[in-house]
Amino acid sequence: MSGESSFAAKSLSAPEYVLALHKPADNVAVLLRNRVRGQTLQRITSAETMASPEFQRWIAEQNRAGSDVFVGMNPLKDGASNRTKDNVKEIRHVYLDLDEDAKAALANVRDSQDTPPPNFVIDSSPGKHQVVWRIEGVDIEQAESLLHSLANQFGGDKAATDATRVLRMPGFANRKYANQTEFVVTALHESDRIYQLRDFTIREDSPDAPRHIDETHSSQRALPHGHKSQSEADWAYAKRALARGDHPEQIIQRIADFRADDKPDPSYYARLTVTKAQDTLKQAAAAERHDTNPKYDAREMP
Repeated sequence: MSGESSFAAKSLSAPEYVLALHKPADNVAVLLRNRVRGQTLQRITSAETMASPEFQRWIAEQNRAGSDVFVGMNPLKDGASNRTKDNVKEIRHVYLDLDEDAKAALANVRDSQDTPPPNFVIDSSPGKHQVVWRIEGVDIEQAESLLHSLANQFGGDKAATDATRVLRMPGFANRKYANQTEFVVTALHESDRIYQLRDFTIREDSPDAPRHIDETHSSQRALPHGHKSQSEADWAYAKRALARGDHPEQIIQRIADFRADDKPDPSYYARLTVTKAQDTLKQAAAAERHDTNPKYDAREMP
């Protein structure tokens, strides 16, 4: 989707970013990880306190001593002493952690018809990005289904698909790469909109996110104009799931559940889809073996 012409994108300092993510009274986790010392320190405090000069000075001291700095994406309940799903007060954000071919992946996010414009784009390290959307009206299960589908669609880190995730805080050096020139994390605020599940049509494209993403839309499987058909999407999903090692019977069940409303025999359809995907992957693997075997001439391959 195209960006918003009425909003002027701007860089945010750490205090500005914290208060753009959270309300002042929200309980928020800050995590400090020192890989050299093998130490991890977590503090849960109000967003207002976290954004204060005193707290920021303390974080800066920890960063200079070798700690990476992360901030929680969703507020925690009053009195929470740890960052668990049970302690999440509400879902405020969904996000992507883009490591592999991140520049192209970010361009795909910006051009996608399946996702709205990001609220924040974090340059987390050289050539890598984190993308954040503000969202409301979703529960943890819905949010994590959407997180998983976003990661599948755009090649995001599958480990960053939980509602308790912390992402990098801008204004502090990335200490993960000790042998590289110091890189200071930055945050660009690109939109002030708050989105709904209906703004992410990507949910219709993946059996990884079946009914529970948005029950009110379970019977509406229309894809955006110009998008691949749902059958093509199912086949692409089957290939992705097989390639990452999911059991074929589990994939069949997910697709059958996902297409239960619009296929007369969803189990047969799902099994046929997965079988075709398996055959395609086997053929691709065989072709690769021939291409790397010197006794074969690539010109003789079909």
